[in-house]
Amino acid sequence: MSQLFSLKWKSQIDRTIASALVGLMALMVVNVTWQVVSRYVFQNPSSFTDELARYMLIWVGMLGAAYVAGKDQHLAIDIVLSKMTGSQVRNTKILIHLFVLLFALAAMVIGGSNLVYITFTLGQTSAALKIPLAYVYAIIPFSGLLVIYYQALAIYQLKTFQKTF
Repeated sequence: MSQLFSLKWKSQIDRTIASALVGLMALMVVNVTWQVVSRYVFQNPSSFTDELARYMLIWVGMLGAAYVAGKDQHLAIDIVLSKMTGSQVRNTKILIHLFVLLFALAAMVIGGSNLVYITFTLGQTSAALKIPLAYVYAIIPFSGLLVIYYQALAIYQLKTFQKTF
């Protein structure tokens, strides 16, 4: 169990996600550049670039949210935490991580999996690329699992290293 929550394992996951995000952003820049060039230079807009940019933005947004949650750099209002001390801070942080974990489980993993299942069952495909929309939406439950891992790791670390507070 502690090996699953090791910093080495987390660091490897972080590097993989960061590399995927850099790759997706680079592809998105190339894609949007081609869209602009084909529209304004060749006067013949590419039919797939708008849709591909939209789907890559979904992937970047969802993976980016998981990555930021793992780095514990997401948007937070910490005025209440700044007024607390000692075990109050630790217990409140554990509660916050637990709420985020439960949200990721309910909305992203369960809800996202249902969305993937429904779009796959109905055979919905994208208009221009003709790819199954289930592939596009699969990033939602995957990112949810990443968020759950990161939140569980944060809770584990807060409980394990409670003497540091």
